[in-house]
Parts: sequence; C-alpha cells; structure tokens
Amino acid sequence: MLCTPSPSFWTFPGMGTSYPPLCSPGIKCGGVLSAPSGNFSSPNFPGPYPYETECTWLIVVAEGSSVLLSFSHFELEYHAACAYDYLQVYNGASRDRGNLLGTFCGRSPPPPFSSAWHVMAVVFSSDRHVAKRGFAAAYRKDACGGTLTGLSGEITSPRYPESYPNDIECRWRIGGTGGGGPLTLVFADFQVEGGQGCSFDYVSLFDGPTAASPHLGRYCGSTHPPRTTSSTPYLLVVFKSDFNIVGRGFKAQFYSAGECQEVFTTIKGNFSSPQYPNFYPNNLKCQWSIQLPPGYQIKVFFLDMELEGRSSLTGSCDYDHLAAFDSDAENGSLLGRWCGRENPAPITSRSNQLLLILHTDRNTAKRGFSIAYVGVVPMNVSCTRTDFHIQIPVQSLSQLERSRIYLGTPSCAAQVVGRNFKIHTRFDTCGTESQKRNNTSVIVSTLYIDFSAGNQEDIHQYEVQCEPKRKEASVTLIAGPDPSRLSQAENLVDAQQREGGATDNREIKNQDTSDIIFISICILAGLLMVIAVVGLVLL
Repeated sequence: MLCTPSPSFWTFPGMGTSYPPLCSPGIKCGGVLSAPSGNFSSPNFPGPYPYETECTWLIVVAEGSSVLLSFSHFELEYHAACAYDYLQVYNGASRDRGNLLGTFCGRSPPPPFSSAWHVMAVVFSSDRHVAKRGFAAAYRKDACGGTLTGLSGEITSPRYPESYPNDIECRWRIGGTGGGGPLTLVFADFQVEGGQGCSFDYVSLFDGPTAASPHLGRYCGSTHPPRTTSSTPYLLVVFKSDFNIVGRGFKAQFYSAGECQEVFTTIKGNFSSPQYPNFYPNNLKCQWSIQLPPGYQIKVFFLDMELEGRSSLTGSCDYDHLAAFDSDAENGSLLGRWCGRENPAPITSRSNQLLLILHTDRNTAKRGFSIAYVGVVPMNVSCTRTDFHIQIPVQSLSQLERSRIYLGTPSCAAQVVGRNFKIHTRFDTCGTESQKRNNTSVIVSTLYIDFSAGNQEDIHQYEVQCEPKRKEASVTLIAGPDPSRLSQAENLVDAQQREGGATDNREIKNQDTSDIIFISICILAGLLMVIAVVGLVLL
C-alpha cells in the first residue's frame, strides 16, 4: 500500500491508541495483515531501503491463536545499540517497552518469535545515512485446537516440530462431515513429556465430540499411540502441558472412513475420489488399500481422471496428485504418480497388496478420478506339442467348486490334485482352435473362472495360448470385472513365464483376408490356364 497522511496515532478497536502512523508519507510499507499467513518486507526489498522511513506492520490472526514470525533475510545498518536503523518486534498491539521482544540491526537475523496472543507488531525505522537491503519476513497463525470437518487433515502440537509451550490446553473436535462415517487417527510423530500415568503432559482421545464421550486412551512419552478408529462420526483430541519440561510434540493425520479411506479384499472392485464426479474437497489425504490372498497380483484400470495440473515451474505433480505403491504402505515401491488430465495405462502390482493415495492441497479442485481393479488369479500355464497344462493353487480360489473353473466348455472342468486345481487336455478338445498370428501357428482356448453369486454374473476369462513348435505358453486376461469398460487386455504371464503382447484381432483378420484373396487369385489363374490349354487343343 502507498502511505497517505494518517492521524498522529493509529486506533485499533479494543487496543487503545498507542500507534503512530503505520508508515511514512509517500513510502510503500506497513499495514494491517489479517490473513492466516503471509509475507512482508522492507520498502524496495531486495534493493536498498529509503532513508528516514518508519513502517509498522500490525499482524492480527484469529482470537485464541498466536503469531509465528520468522525472517528469511536480514541486512540493516549496524550499530552496537541499534541506534540508527533498526527493526523492533512487539508482543501485542502496544508499543510499551514491556511488550518489546527485541530490537535488531546489522546482518544477524532475529530468531523466530511466537506471540503470547493473537496480535504482533513489527516496526522498521531508518535514519538519513547508510541504506542496506533490508529484510524479508513471513508469519503464520499458530492455532491450538479448533473444529475440523474435512474428510481428512492433519493436526500438530503448537510450534511443532519445535518444542511446545508450557501450560497450554488444546482441543481438536474432529468430525461433522456429510459422510458421517467413523474416523481414524494415525500419529506420524510423537514426543511428549513422560511420566507414570501420563499425569504431566499428555494427549487424550475421546470417542465423540466432548470429553464426556467414552475415553479411548491417554498417551505420553515417545512411543506412538496406536492407530485409533472411532465408533462415531466424531473424535476429540485433547493436548495438555504442565508448567515445565516440554518435548517436540506430535503430528497426526485423520481420515474419514468410507469416501476417504477404504480397504478392499474382494477379487474385483471400483472406487472414486470423494464426491466424484463433482469436485473433490481441498486439503485431503485419502488412501485406498487393496489386499488380496497370497499369490494374487492386482491390476488397476483408470477409467477417468481429472486432477489439478502439473507445476509450471517444475513440470511435476507438486499439487494435487494420485500415487500408487506396490505395498500396503507408502514405503513400498512407487508404481506411478499422476495429476492433471492424464490417461494412465493400467498398472499391475508385483504382490498381493496395493495402496493408492490421493493428496490435495488448499486450492484448485477438479472432478477427480474413477478406478476399477481386478485380482489376477495366480496360475501356471505350460504346453507340449499336443497338450495344455494349467495349474492354479486351491487356496487362491478356495471359495469356488472345481466345476467353476473350466477350459473352453464346462465339460472340461478342473480336477483337484493335491493343493492345486489342474486341467490337462489335448489340443483337439475343450474348444481349442488353431490360428495364425504374426505368421506363427498357435493353439488358442479360453479359461473361464466363474465368480458369479446369485443373479449377479461375474465370469473372468483368460485366453491361454500355445506355440507348439517352441512349446511356449502364455495367458492373458480378456474379460475382467466389466468388459464394456475395461477394453485393454493386459498380459498376465506368471513370473516363471515370458510376458507376451496382447492379441491384435484386426491384424489376425487382415491376415486371414489376405490368405483368402491369395487363394482366390491362384484358383482364378488356374482356371484361366485350363481355358487357354483347351483353346489351344481345339485350334
């Protein structure tokens, strides 16, 4: 703001009239900063500040909070008593010496400050000689407690990761979202003064919105509290410190079960971002964990995706993004990280567990995503010059009768041999047929695995293929949870086998058509030759 003439004292409601003008006339500096966080600097920064200037910034955040102030650059004219150019920080709105936190000059930046209440004042003054580059500062609200209604979020002790203050009590009331599901709280860091019975500093959890709700536990020391899930749509977190001995504090994330945190154990499924296809909320961290029986792999299909785009500075997914991990935790191998309007190809886990996490920041929401997945049944397929051999562990399909696993037709059902379902059949049975693909003769059939229940048909189809001359077999999923939407067939060869490409039916059709045309031309040429010979004989 450009300074204009103002009263000899600045009046702030409820705080008296103890301020001189916020800035010197004609100089762009000073003002009231009321956002939860922000930045400010000396006039002309990073150029030299003007002579004979005085600016006052009054930082006002929500009542019940404090102000955290830090400096990223500092260079003022030096004097042992800071009698020439200086910067002063006040605890509150009054410029009484009793509220002064410090006076600074030279090249040593002030330490970070935390106000005792929700107002802080910063005064900059320069004389008529020697100008330097000045300073750059940032502030933010240091909230302690509050009501949190998002689908997910994070809470920290005051000043975290620095030591929390003495004699405080913070209450976070979490819940009240439209979903109304239970809440899960996970502590990522925890260091609070210990003691028998946690009677000094502690974190208490309650299964409801108030301290009268059932008590879930009281925790202190350096051991992380266990993952806690409420039985109601509310969770109360209380943090209390006594008059001495502090620690680093804590950081915890909460998730609303249902839209924002789910665990899937079925062979197939689908899910989407919260509120899809409407815009997802800001400030989310949602996770979906897929956990299938041992031996399975998980194939994920991205049906729709629209997230906030890549950073124009880094070209990376620095803002809202979806990440997939080949594990049930974030320390697993990263399978991919996506944002914007990307159309990712299907991905396959190496193990029977896969975790997807959606991060959104504080602005720019989009439509989100829709995903379907299918469990890839573990199987071993091999062949000779005359036979198919298929083997599937019984534990992978323990819920199915052998008649629900068949090759080509139901009459070629699997047999139970030891701990495996086995199908051993000759090429001239079970719906097998010979085809020519890429100028190579192959034997092809379809393996059916029927997961249908009641009136809901759910039959997964795998194409099994053998190249008899080389005795090489492969298997490909050709119909999963929703054939109309999952049009991309992916090769699912077992780790013991070579992974081949998906079948290109159009190429096969073109090859067959070319063969027919070639044979027709040969026949026509033969007829013309016969006619010519007969004509010569008659002549």
